[in-house]
Amino acid sequence: MEDFSELKKFVIPPNTRFEERNIVVENDAIVGAGSKLGYGIIGKKIIVGERASIEGSIQGEEVRIDSWCSIGGDVYCNGDAYIGEFASIDGKLTVFGDLEIGRNVRIGKGFEARGLITIQNPLPVLIFIFLYILELLRLGRLEEAEKLFEIVEKIESPLIISENSKVNLEVLETGTDLIAESSRILGNIKAKNVKADRCEIFGSIRAKDIVLSSCRVHGAVEGKRIYLINETEVYGYVKGDKVYMEEKCRIDESITGRKGVWIKGKIELPEFDWLKSDEDAESPESVSRGADDA
Repeated sequence: MEDFSELKKFVIPPNTRFEERNIVVENDAIVGAGSKLGYGIIGKKIIVGERASIEGSIQGEEVRIDSWCSIGGDVYCNGDAYIGEFASIDGKLTVFGDLEIGRNVRIGKGFEARGLITIQNPLPVLIFIFLYILELLRLGRLEEAEKLFEIVEKIESPLIISENSKVNLEVLETGTDLIAESSRILGNIKAKNVKADRCEIFGSIRAKDIVLSSCRVHGAVEGKRIYLINETEVYGYVKGDKVYMEEKCRIDESITGRKGVWIKGKIELPEFDWLKSDEDAESPESVSRGADDA
């Protein structure tokens, strides 16, 4: 994870699967503070921000649950686990490594820890990292700060659920931009802007700017500027102010562009401001002047 600004986006990395009860990720997952998940999470490193709620279970190699979180199922950790104060776990907590746990934690079905148990109030992991890096830089210990950055970068291609998002079988709602790649997604998406590449989405999409490349959408697509490229298929209607569509794309129902619809053999994407920090974003020249000025 090279850019902390990515934490301000909802990012669904390749091969993420939304199943009936769990979100399954190949690598790591970060759940932003105040988010509400109607699923459990299965991954490697799993970090849950303050006051987040997860209805299902958590299973990972390393788990950190910050203060005031609520987990509706079990927590199963193959390595070390950190539980902040006033967190609640309705199921059982199983930890095969060391357990660092805050005060006033409620565990409904008991816990089992194979390693050392420490009772204190763990500092939220992201805040701890930032404060520690700032202190190292203040002291001029640049080499140590660089080593800590290397540790942070070991959070591999994480699923990032941005703060105060709502995710369940019916909706995926966030106040930030959403970036998704090569994944299977359940629920109607409502976000600030959306870019999806090689995804199958079982629900509708509503956002300001929408870019769909090699996607299949089982629902409607509504936005201001909509770009459908690389044989994207929409099994519903498309409605926007401006709709740009490549000829090999498919729309089952109606297509409405209040300010115009452009269908071409090849659509070039503009350089969106909201994608500038995205590592995989392309930066071709702006889309045809005639189309934008229409």
